Amino acid sequence: MKVLSVVGARPQLVKLAPIAAAFAGTPHQHVIVHTGQHYDADLSDVFFDGLGIPAPDVHLGVGSGSHGVQTGAVLAAMDKVLEDERPDWVLVYGDTNSTVAGALSAVKMHLPVAHLEAGLRSFNRRMPEEHNRVLTDHCADLLLAPTEEAMRHLADEGLADRSRLAGDVMVDICLRIRDAVKAGEHPAPALPEGIDPAAPFLLATLHRPDNTDDPERLSAILASLAALPVPVALLAHPRLVARAEEHGIKLQQGNLHVGRPLPYAGLVAAVLASAGVVTDSGGLQKEAFLLGRACSTVRPETEWVETLEGGWNVLVPDPQDLPAAEWAALATRPAPDAPRGTPYGEGTAAVRVVQLMEEALRG
Repeated sequence: MKVLSVVGARPQLVKLAPIAAAFAGTPHQHVIVHTGQHYDADLSDVFFDGLGIPAPDVHLGVGSGSHGVQTGAVLAAMDKVLEDERPDWVLVYGDTNSTVAGALSAVKMHLPVAHLEAGLRSFNRRMPEEHNRVLTDHCADLLLAPTEEAMRHLADEGLADRSRLAGDVMVDICLRIRDAVKAGEHPAPALPEGIDPAAPFLLATLHRPDNTDDPERLSAILASLAALPVPVALLAHPRLVARAEEHGIKLQQGNLHVGRPLPYAGLVAAVLASAGVVTDSGGLQKEAFLLGRACSTVRPETEWVETLEGGWNVLVPDPQDLPAAEWAALATRPAPDAPRGTPYGEGTAAVRVVQLMEEALRG
């Protein structure tokens, strides 16, 4: 079996790590295509180095651009790659422009498509990721769902016959890195200046268009973080830095301390060292849940509804609308006593993904 993985953004590289490891123990051929959607070294190169992922077999180098430009560039570049490789499966990951472009390119060449992390829904049609998820699910041949909730969404859309419960490969890598961090196998993370890892601090990220594109909203969210009673380590995504500069907004203010995005092991170590997380990232919501830290999500909805059980994750659409004391108490709340269970699997999803593709290929 020959499988061609299409990746391009930071979250996909993290998911690729356990998949690549699972393929390494088989006779199957695994070809890695990096679209270059995330070209910043902090969001790309360090993940290949830090997670032991084999170097990409093909790098398309599409870079940044509007959604249409970026998606079109991947589509145009993928044609020759697929003609040359003719894989048994084109495996696409998550919900980015690289995901939908890789899937569409394969479908038009009559190559089978498997979608990892299928069935997630925010039901927010303003999110580009939501369109990418739905389009990819409806054109893919094998839908690898991470949760029972995702399976229900797929069934509701008439896709049950193509859907398989695979579990979440993010659990595989998160738990492996967690154990390595606890064993002292990774250096301490490079936290922003002014953050003392021995004292309570919150870890924060912010990058979604709904939170960063409007200058008034971005300014208000940053002010709400800066006013919290404990230091906040803001790992500044390139998009956030660009929008803040464009709007003339200062990131470093009050209790807000700004640093660079961290390699995955550093991120896991930082979450473990933190007193809690504030984010609009889907991945970080789930990592906080898996690592036992309370999370406040600056969004009106989440794809990972399981994290909301027991108060592990709380949705805060507009923190600036809350009274200061209420927002401070919410953001700095301790981790709940509620059991988390294992809604995303036990950490063996990548092996199951390979098995499900084998079974589907045999028919």
